[in-house]
This record gives sequence, structure tokens and C-alpha cells, in this order.
Amino acid sequence: MSCCQNKNACKLNTYVANLMVWTVKLHNIHWNVVGPIFKPVHEYTEALYDQCFEAYDEVAEIQKMRGATPLSTMKDYLEAATIEEVSPRAFSCCEALQMVYDDMKKMQDLAKEIRAEAAERDDFQVQATFEGYIAAFQKELWFLDAMKEGHAEESCGCKK
Repeated sequence: MSCCQNKNACKLNTYVANLMVWTVKLHNIHWNVVGPIFKPVHEYTEALYDQCFEAYDEVAEIQKMRGATPLSTMKDYLEAATIEEVSPRAFSCCEALQMVYDDMKKMQDLAKEIRAEAAERDDFQVQATFEGYIAAFQKELWFLDAMKEGHAEESCGCKK
């Protein structure tokens, strides 16, 4: 299936694909994180993948309301996503936090693009939905910065 049934559906499909790939990636990190702050990172990634899955359903339903067909196969997700998979292995807490941070920045940037285009079209539902995502990402990025900051002092290797 083509990612782009029309320009508006294309970015929403990329967002849906990213959410599914990111959900799987967050599970991988959740299961395989090791280190001094294992428990908080383990619990944090679980909360994030639950949120991702809710957003995944919400954005796909927005597409359906607009007459578009959201992507719905793993093959299509992997072709359309800008979030990259990572092979399973042990991830240090700092490495896990950095991967989450980097992917969240990608999601925030894409959400900003979608929100701006929705505003141009006077698509208030998409605009409001994505404003909520952008605000949530901003707060989560602040949390991640704070978590990484505290452990950088312990030579954890986290970068800002």
C-alpha cells in the first residue's frame, strides 16, 4: 500500500507507522534495559509504549474519519516509518534514555509539521490533537533531560 493516498494522509501514515515501530522498540528497550536506574527506566518505557499505542489508535481513527485508510501492516510501517528499529540486546540505562529522547524529538518534530499543516487547512481536530501531543512531548523531553543529567555526573555517558 502506498503511504500517501493524499498529502495529508501521508504524514499521518508516517506518524502511525512511527508509533507502531516505536511501540515495538520501546518494548525492546523495556525488556532489555540494565543498570543502576533499571526500575525507573523499565517502568517509564512501559508507560510510554502504552501512550504510543493509544495515540496509534487515535491517529488511525482520525484518518478513517477523513476517508483515508491508515497503514496497517508491519511491512508498510517499516517502509513508511522514520523511527528506526533496534536489535534486541542489553541497553544501558543511559543508552535507553538517549534512544527514547532521540525518537521522541523525531515524533515531536513530525507532530509540529502535521499540526502546522492542519492549521493551514482549518482542520481543528487534527490541530488540537497534535497540539496535545506536542505539549506532552515537551514535558517528557524535560523529564528525560533531568534523568540523563543526574546520571551524567556518575559517568553514565548520557549526552544532552
